Amino acid sequence: MIAERIRTLHEELPAGVELVAVSKFHPVDALMQAYDAGQRRFGESRVQELIEKIPQMPADVKWHFIGHLQTNKVRHLVGKCEMIESVDSDKLLELIDRESERAGVVSRVLMQVHVAKEETKFGFLPEELLSWFKDKKFEALKATHICGVMGMASNTDDMNRVGSDFAEIRRVFDEILAIPDLNLRGFDTVSMGMSGDWPLAVEHGSNLVRVGTYIFGPREY
Repeated sequence: MIAERIRTLHEELPAGVELVAVSKFHPVDALMQAYDAGQRRFGESRVQELIEKIPQMPADVKWHFIGHLQTNKVRHLVGKCEMIESVDSDKLLELIDRESERAGVVSRVLMQVHVAKEETKFGFLPEELLSWFKDKKFEALKATHICGVMGMASNTDDMNRVGSDFAEIRRVFDEILAIPDLNLRGFDTVSMGMSGDWPLAVEHGSNLVRVGTYIFGPREY
């Protein structure tokens, strides 16, 4: 079933839209079924779980960290994944940059935009992030490359609400690109959309979707 669902997603996703298979809380044998069906990007939300899975999977897997990253785990994560999708504060970004420089690597990250109605979600408020870019704060980074933005819609069955959240995330991305004289290179990723809403996210301009439950079934906590 996992392989079949991976193949279905690869067929359904439009050209230019990448899939992150959200593998958190799932065993390595489930990940290998997805891998054998052609999937290479996997998303984890716990640093320890990610580190344990890396040596058990083929070397060409591209790991994405998609959960809330605690500052005391940054040193353990840097250099271990293709992308950290969940940079939700200045403090976290500065620490990633310092640890990346120390480790001699360049970390690729996404800035998390907070548009959902739940207080439990993390990230920069839209205007806060726009101001951050207008002030060119990214110019202080030495070993971190900002590749785009990520965000989550409100946890609701109201698809109009979800769609407006996705539209807001995309608006922030487009407005950042429109800021004069930023000279942002490789700022091209909008990560949004999960199992229940990824087609709507793609309609609103997502080019990286994070799908877990549809592929792997309910999580094994």
